[in-house]
Amino acid sequence: MKLTEVIKNTIIQNQAPIGFDEFMELALYYPQLGYYRSGSEKFGEKGDFITAPETSDLFGFCLAKQCAQVLNGDNDILEFGAGSGVLAAQVLFELGRLECLPKKYYILELSRELQHRQQQTLAKALPELLERVVWLDKLPEDFKGVVIANEVLDAMPAKRVTQKEGVFYELCVDITKDQLSWTPSDTIFKNPKIKLPGDVDEGYTTEINPRAMAWVDSLYDVLDEALVLLIDYGMHRDEYFHPQRLDGTLRCYYQHKASDNPFVHIGKQDITTSVNFSDIADQAKSSGFQVAGYATQALFLIALGIDNYLLAEEDENRRITLAQQIKQLVLPSAMGESFKVLALSKSTHVKLIGFKEQDLSHKL
Repeated sequence: MKLTEVIKNTIIQNQAPIGFDEFMELALYYPQLGYYRSGSEKFGEKGDFITAPETSDLFGFCLAKQCAQVLNGDNDILEFGAGSGVLAAQVLFELGRLECLPKKYYILELSRELQHRQQQTLAKALPELLERVVWLDKLPEDFKGVVIANEVLDAMPAKRVTQKEGVFYELCVDITKDQLSWTPSDTIFKNPKIKLPGDVDEGYTTEINPRAMAWVDSLYDVLDEALVLLIDYGMHRDEYFHPQRLDGTLRCYYQHKASDNPFVHIGKQDITTSVNFSDIADQAKSSGFQVAGYATQALFLIALGIDNYLLAEEDENRRITLAQQIKQLVLPSAMGESFKVLALSKSTHVKLIGFKEQDLSHKL
C-alpha cells in the first residue's frame, strides 16, 4: 500500500481531519514507507539535502573540542538521530586525537536502515573504536556526559496554526476530492506552554512544536550530569513570529529542491519546520536545565577554532578545499547564521568555549 493511502485511511478511520503533526509523523516515520524508515539515500549530493557534517569534517572536529571540555574519561556521549554516521566518526576521530575519548558513544536511532548505514560508516572510518559505539532504541537512564542533537528538532512532528479573527486555530489535514488538503479546525487552539504572536494579519500561519518541548522535558529526566548541544536551523521567538513570515517555516526537500507542499512525494521527501529556540529554552528552564549558551553556528565554530585547522594544513590543494568548506559552514549566505547552537546543562558548571565569541541567550 502507498503511504498516501495509509494517511487517507487514517483520516477516514478518524472520521475527522488529523493534525499536521500526525500527518508529519506518518510521512516521515511510518514503518518501511516513511521518509526516515525507507532505504532511500537522504544525505549528501545523492540525497535530498546536505547537513553540516556532510559538508566538512571540520564541523565534527569543532564539536569534539566542545565535548572535550566536559568529558573526563569516565562519561559518555549520546547522539540522537545520527544520520549517515559521519558526525559520530568525526567526533570520535578528533576526541581520539585530543586523547579525550568517551567511555561509550551511544547512538539513539530508531531506523534499522540508518543504524546499518551508521555501522558501515564507523566500521570503515574507525574500526578500532567501533566497540565503543552502542546503538539504543530508547533513552538511557542516569546518563553522564554530552548529548548531541544535530538537525533533530526540525524533524520532530509539528503542529500548524492559522489566525482567524484575532485567534488561532489548528490547521489540519483532510481529504478533498480524493486529495489531501489543508483545513482549519473548528475549535480555538489553546496550549498554556505555547506563546503565539498577537499583532499579525488575518490568515497568518505558523508552526509550533509541543512534541519537541516534551522531548526536552523527557531528556532532563534521564540525565544525571550532562551538557546538551542542540544544533538546528531556527531563531528566537521575535524573529520566528515576524509579521512578514506569513506562511510560517514549513519546508520540504526533494532531490535538493525546496517547496512548501507536504502533500507531494509523500514518503520520498523530507518535511521540516524551523526551530523556535525560545520555546525550547523556556521548556528547558521549566524542566530544570540551565541555558549555557546560544549562538549562531558561525560564531560557535569560530570560537572553537575552525580557522586553526585551515592554518595547520600544509597541502595547498587541501587548504583550498577546506577554505570552501569553512565558507559553507560559517558564511551568513550559507549555514552560518540560519543555523544556531543552543547549549543546555544539568549539574555541570563549565564556561563553554563555544560561546566565548557570542552568546545570544538574552534574546531567547
